[in-house]
Amino acid sequence: MSDLQGSLPFDNKLHEECGIFGVFGCDDQETAYNIYSGLFALQHRGQESCGMAVNNNGVVSSHKDMGLVSDVFNKDILEKLPGQMGIGHVRYSTTGCSMRENTQPLVLKYIKGTLSIAHNGNLTNTAELRDELERTGAIFQTTTDSEVMSYLIARERVNCGSVEEAVRRIMPRIQGAYSLLVMSPRKLIAARDPHGFRPLVIGQLENAWVFASETCALDVVGAVYVRDVEPGEIVVADERGLTSIKTETPEKTSLCIFEYIYFARPDSQINGLSVYEARQESGRILARQHPVEADLVIGVPESGIDAAIGYSQASGIPYGKGFVKNNYVGRTFIKPQQKQRENAVRLKLNVLGNTVRGKRVVMLDDSIVRGTTSARLVHMLKNAGATEVHVRISSPPFLWPCYFGTDVPERSQLSAVRNSLDEICRSLGADSLGYLELDSLHEMLCGREIDYCDACFSGNYPVAPPKSEASIDQFVK
Repeated sequence: MSDLQGSLPFDNKLHEECGIFGVFGCDDQETAYNIYSGLFALQHRGQESCGMAVNNNGVVSSHKDMGLVSDVFNKDILEKLPGQMGIGHVRYSTTGCSMRENTQPLVLKYIKGTLSIAHNGNLTNTAELRDELERTGAIFQTTTDSEVMSYLIARERVNCGSVEEAVRRIMPRIQGAYSLLVMSPRKLIAARDPHGFRPLVIGQLENAWVFASETCALDVVGAVYVRDVEPGEIVVADERGLTSIKTETPEKTSLCIFEYIYFARPDSQINGLSVYEARQESGRILARQHPVEADLVIGVPESGIDAAIGYSQASGIPYGKGFVKNNYVGRTFIKPQQKQRENAVRLKLNVLGNTVRGKRVVMLDDSIVRGTTSARLVHMLKNAGATEVHVRISSPPFLWPCYFGTDVPERSQLSAVRNSLDEICRSLGADSLGYLELDSLHEMLCGREIDYCDACFSGNYPVAPPKSEASIDQFVK
């Protein structure tokens, strides 16, 4: 994850690589506006860069840049992007450097026309594939695995009858996580890796088809949810409607469980399960597994709030608002001195002193990565007058890095690898600490039979980690 050290020093949280959104069959002037709205709804999945490519009768226009959706696009730009279909992307880099060249969608011109691609996830064999392509003459303009897939698709398309067939042919060769949108001159194609690591849904907007990383993006454009793209499925939207192509899948799929814990918006549904309800259930489970005598339950914004509500419901301890979040602190805030850097968490979160003063507080958060942010929050609560702070985490301890599109860092940087539970508790300055137990993750899914990946907690990788040093470097830099 080459940009790990560039993430917010006061937002010591995990980040998901990106979000994708596509439409087929809209009116010329509506396509770009719909993509803009969809990307806005997916902004939480990536705040580093964004872009869109729109196809107007075979002519593709694109615009992309570093920054938030509202910074990169305006009315004048959107009106210069007419077309009947298009794809968009928001990015937080976990592979590839943080630079404009790596923004998506990627738009490539080749012998069959123009190919545009937007990708969510990480491949685990990028280095091997890239080396193979470079040895046969490929010249790369970016450092992303998305460009590797683009070359593979383009090369296969020259030797087969359709873009969807080219996508089908490369799927056995690419390993790891990918939810993918591919736009050809006349078709929009969605594909999901056989393990189904990353979500991808289908919606219908009047006579148009919509694809998105989350259902919240369908809602914002007024599209009706149809279904999820299944693991290993290729879905083609063209003038005939939708066509589904199934490929071989493993017996057990592996949706990233952290989508429910943290990544997805609470108003989204994944595999038919409300993210909000799953987070509340995690809080209820924590209340049973790690009860404590306290006066108040609070949540760390945003995802910790839903779990806190569930903890309160199950424990009977009143829920209250303990933190106020400043939503206008961006990734580029300047912290010129070390002291300011260390205290920058206060710029994003401030304690409601009147709420916590004189109280025994249970603080719910979604995870502990290195532990620095959690320690500062506990310190802030006690400085504001909380007599006790009991930390409850709605996920198990992170023990292993992730190679599938989440920036869980290398093991040496993970607090739970270096320290025992008691040592972590002491380092946080907390009065007690409790994690969600690994064996109870399935309970969070509210009785739904959903297969999931928990490798960052268990070390049980559904796909082999990268073999070469070059491949591993892209994740741990």
